[in-house]
Amino acid sequence: MNDVFITKAFTYLPNEPVSNDEMETYLGYINGAPSKAKAIILRNNKITTRYYALDKEGNPTHTNAQIAANAVKGLFDDKFRKEDMELLSVGTSSPDQIQPSHASMIHGELDMNKSLAINTASGLCNSGMNALNYGFLSVKAGVHKNAVCVGSERMSAWMTADKFNHEAENLALLEERPIIAFKREFLRWMLSDGAGAFLLEGQPREDEVSLKVEFIDFYSYAHEIEACMYAGTEKQEDGSLKSWADYPSDEWLKQSIFALKQDTKILDKYILVKGAESLRTSFDKHNLDPDTVDHVLAHVSSGYFKEGLKEEFANVGLDFPWEKWFYNLSEVGNIGAGSIFIALEQLMNSGRLKKGEKVLLCVPESGRFSYSCALLTVC
Repeated sequence: MNDVFITKAFTYLPNEPVSNDEMETYLGYINGAPSKAKAIILRNNKITTRYYALDKEGNPTHTNAQIAANAVKGLFDDKFRKEDMELLSVGTSSPDQIQPSHASMIHGELDMNKSLAINTASGLCNSGMNALNYGFLSVKAGVHKNAVCVGSERMSAWMTADKFNHEAENLALLEERPIIAFKREFLRWMLSDGAGAFLLEGQPREDEVSLKVEFIDFYSYAHEIEACMYAGTEKQEDGSLKSWADYPSDEWLKQSIFALKQDTKILDKYILVKGAESLRTSFDKHNLDPDTVDHVLAHVSSGYFKEGLKEEFANVGLDFPWEKWFYNLSEVGNIGAGSIFIALEQLMNSGRLKKGEKVLLCVPESGRFSYSCALLTVC
């Protein structure tokens, strides 16, 4: 089995950063009125800027595949040409279409004249880590000499007002208040667009920062907990999900069936506790001493969770001091499957890393509560 190294990383964020005050200029006003929940949600999530693949009229400027392809193109240089790529492994929770696969569409955007092995990981935030794991195992097993792994999102197109106006109109016809349910509106003020890409190879680069991938672990708690974040479906009273395919087509817009929704009640109950439980399991499995970790990159959807996450980790014997934590949520927003890629790229190219240091990655996914973690060594 081969050693595997992240030898280069690149981030692509579309257009200019969007401030809190500008958000509804891009996303629009549901039912023509400013959101009453927006200020509360932004105060808690502590995000100040984010990126949208939209112009100020709400028109798309990039597809998800184009955003991801731009991140991939940033990996090409005189040491790694486009023609050298053997595997493209990608993850997203917001593909541009149900089919073809996201990886197929990115490959098509790269203007290549060769075939590739491709892989698309589905899911939510952990789809990026699953894509990374596929590339890691492929290079480790010697199936491919290199792998390009990408986490990308274009959630802004899902959050424009026109996607919710039919539901608001339907509520008004029913003589109810035309206010979209909090579980639907909550995520409008959380999510951002962008992509991060890693190049994985069997050797580190000389005179450049490379990161050896020691392990990547995954944990699912779907056997214990019902779904928390979902789209293309609606949660029933018993906690089960009813698929969009089982609704009459005229209900898709009336109930915003395709909107991304989150059950915030069970989110608060489980997201941190299960994250700490899964990480403790990995530290025990690999017989790791938390004092040997130098940098902690934990993907959080909101600044609201930062203090609680540190506390829950400490409760299971993983008390990392604040100076070891690295966050960029407030500047780039929650980019779902791309967040951990973008945070690691920023740290990797910051000049802060020293040879021999250990970098811990932690990614939660509230879809039905799954988690991943990885340990990297600076070379």
